[in-house]
Amino acid sequence: MRKYIIKGGNPLYGKIEVSGSKNAALAILPAVILCDQECIVEGVPKIKDVGIMIELLRLLGAKISTIAGDESRLRIDPTKINTCRLTGKRATELAGEMRASYYLLGALMGRFGEAEVPSPGGCSFCFRPMDQHVKVFRALGGTCDDITEENWQDPVIIEKVERTKEKVTIAFGTPSVGATMNAILAAVKSNGKTVIKQAAKEPHVVDLANFLAIMGANIIGAGTDTIIIHGVEYLRGATYTIIPDQIEAGTYMAAVAATSGAVTLTNVIPQHLDSIIEKFIDIGVSITEYSDSIYIERKASETFKGCKITTEAHPGFPTDMQSQFAAMLTSAVGESEIVEHVWQQRAAYVRQLKKMGANAEILDKIVIKIKPMEKGKKLQGAKLNALDLRAGAAIVIAGLIAEGTTEIGHVDIIERGYENMVAKLSKLGANIKVVECDICDDIVDIDDQ
Repeated sequence: MRKYIIKGGNPLYGKIEVSGSKNAALAILPAVILCDQECIVEGVPKIKDVGIMIELLRLLGAKISTIAGDESRLRIDPTKINTCRLTGKRATELAGEMRASYYLLGALMGRFGEAEVPSPGGCSFCFRPMDQHVKVFRALGGTCDDITEENWQDPVIIEKVERTKEKVTIAFGTPSVGATMNAILAAVKSNGKTVIKQAAKEPHVVDLANFLAIMGANIIGAGTDTIIIHGVEYLRGATYTIIPDQIEAGTYMAAVAATSGAVTLTNVIPQHLDSIIEKFIDIGVSITEYSDSIYIERKASETFKGCKITTEAHPGFPTDMQSQFAAMLTSAVGESEIVEHVWQQRAAYVRQLKKMGANAEILDKIVIKIKPMEKGKKLQGAKLNALDLRAGAAIVIAGLIAEGTTEIGHVDIIERGYENMVAKLSKLGANIKVVECDICDDIVDIDDQ
């Protein structure tokens, strides 16, 4: 095991490059299953979840190699995949480590008409239902049992049933990113026309659709409320570059603002960050946008004010940025309020911020109140564990502004979604390092305090 050791107080200065989108990569890689030729995917982030997805694809029979030794450029040959059943102990262990393993269900159903994939895992801040995914699979002609809190650890099996309707309409009550992407994957080679209503509009949904379209899929309306798919029989090989990661960019922007620094982030699409940038401007942080980069600055002499944030589906403020903003807002002048409308019960990290001295509390599970600290007081370093991917990033930000030393255990959770975080922060001047340890037994889980 490893842990991060952070000595706070250093402002961040310089330039870093944002990696490819985690959420796009984890759908695009399974999408290659649908292709009838070899593909090249570039801009692949070197993170733990991507490594798991690559191994799962290899277990299915895909041939995957790097190009010129560059792990961000992958050559993928899916033509040797001859099974729709991902079974066995190793597959179960891997699929259980991340939520996105469920995209293999849509891709395998799209290619074979049936699928079996072990239960997905991922961040465990709450039970995350898959009822919308099951709705998709049934609408497109498959049979699939309901997935509940009682049976969620069982493999997910889609039995083959021929599609009988020329037109299928899938209407979500509220937009679901994962279910929208699974619907796209399962429908692109299905007979007839598929209409997805109340579709998710996140950039990674559009990126998946663009990748499939380059291969020959007939997809209209990605990025809007309604997506229309006309099934095709054949998808040709293609070379495609994954979009930059908007959440990684937003995380480093929050770290810069929190530490009173000035940083240029390259390889970004500013439009994907509109709701995040708007909040930075609202609290008084300087942002300059360029075509493919962003400059963010907060002078040490400048304060920033509190704000109210409500998480929503895209183009609203992303739920995956609420914890990083909360860590930053512990140093704000004025009260802040964060209302979580996407995932309840993901605010356990607030207790960690309180252990560091933050004046914060959780109300009704979905509302986080953050009040200014007493004049002259700062967060204090502490020994903590990463509770989930974004909560871990929040504690890193808190450690960067805290007095003293912060130790963070279970950092493999953070590395599921951030490529070379320690190296990137160190390049900007942060005092952060990785330490090998047999077990993080010197760090007590916050729930046991």
